[in-house]
Amino acid sequence: MKRWKLLLLSCSWAFVVQAQNTFPVNGVADNRSGYYALTNATIVTQPGTTLTGATLVIKDGRVVAVGNGVTVPKEAVVIDCKGKYIYPSFVDAYSDYGVQQPQRQQGQFNFFAAAQLTSNTKGAFGWNQAIKADANAGSIFTVDEAKARQLRESGFGVVSTHIKDGIVRGTGAVVTLASERDNKVIVKEKATAHYSFSKGTSTQSYPSSLMGSIALLRQTYYDAAWYKSAPKTEGVNMSLQAFNGIQGLPQIFDIIERGADHTTKWNALRADRIGDEFGVQYILKASGYEYQRIQDMKATNAAFILHLNFPQAMDVEDPNDARFVSLADMKHWEMAPSQPAAFEKAGIPFCISATELRDTKQFLAQLRKAIEYGLSEQKALEAITTAPAAMLQVSNEVGSIAVGKWANFLVTNGPLFAEKTTILQNWVQGNKYAVKEDVWNNYDGLYNLTVNGNAVQKPTNSKLKTAPPIYLGKTPLVLSGLAMAK
Repeated sequence: MKRWKLLLLSCSWAFVVQAQNTFPVNGVADNRSGYYALTNATIVTQPGTTLTGATLVIKDGRVVAVGNGVTVPKEAVVIDCKGKYIYPSFVDAYSDYGVQQPQRQQGQFNFFAAAQLTSNTKGAFGWNQAIKADANAGSIFTVDEAKARQLRESGFGVVSTHIKDGIVRGTGAVVTLASERDNKVIVKEKATAHYSFSKGTSTQSYPSSLMGSIALLRQTYYDAAWYKSAPKTEGVNMSLQAFNGIQGLPQIFDIIERGADHTTKWNALRADRIGDEFGVQYILKASGYEYQRIQDMKATNAAFILHLNFPQAMDVEDPNDARFVSLADMKHWEMAPSQPAAFEKAGIPFCISATELRDTKQFLAQLRKAIEYGLSEQKALEAITTAPAAMLQVSNEVGSIAVGKWANFLVTNGPLFAEKTTILQNWVQGNKYAVKEDVWNNYDGLYNLTVNGNAVQKPTNSKLKTAPPIYLGKTPLVLSGLAMAK
């Protein structure tokens, strides 16, 4: 009897160990693993490495094999990708995906009210509300399926997200765009530290200028260095504690203060000088005007995050309107798309982000435009895959297709940067997300139709869901003997 009890107890413990889940499941749990083999594909595992007629095997969201001559497991679902291309999903190093952004309180400004000189934030924090070093995007992140879908359809599989508020903005998180629980999609909770020249939603009077923002940030560095050896009488300053705690992360600086113009490029040099003063090398989020001083940008030794929000063409057809358009604006409209090419030519490390775009669906179109203006295709692919992954220090997880990494990849019907190429599927963490699967097979062609014994040749278009009926008088004809013309 005791042996039976011990046997039942051991079995129950084994069941608990294998079935352990920290989140309860409402209903029947589906623990099936995704096991797929994509065969006969042209696979670009990373920029500069292309495998023809190759196989990609993924299981449990990870890549388990990739290459030529890979044995297809019997248990895997086989997907024939003949004529298809596979690329790593894109990585965006700068976004606010899944993070609710603070909003400044709306209210009528009282010019005669006393200035707010100290922070009104509750707790043992620093004296200025614009220093939000304790902010942690990972702690408030939540999956946003609507926005994730938009980004996936543009080719993205991973983004770095943070709270865009304050001069010191705390830490950002690297997350995937899978439709999973929040805890399942976080690749790295505290991945980056963020800074800017804008005080954001702070209601304090100071700082009220770019000079004040620079002074406050410099003072914060000095205060934080002193706080490391502060006497006990100083007490606890959680803002400075958090500031010191994030210095080992990649430091990303958004140089845009209140919108970009031709003067914003100088903010890159201002931010770099602050970094040089305190031994910090920032990753600079560009404004779009840096090509005008490309050698100065190179001298910073910084890596840059470039956007593709190129200016739209101005209406100068009417002379009355044209006189309000400056030559500088016209020149910027012409030259802005060449910024990525200028960075490549100068040898400045950079990645490309969808940030600042009015519509993320335009990302690939804008990237192709940058290629037209001189950016090489290999550098373009690097700037949206391996380069941002390296900047975010997550190259061991994402950015390329390799054994052990997350199965984040695109399936396209042609070379990625070709004008007519379409993204068919975007796989994120081994989950397939359809983008335009209806064009997976192309049925365009010339078909032979036999109508009442008479052969008729009629072109068909695969974009039509149903063929229009053919009438003889008022009677619709029944078509038979449909075959592709040889």
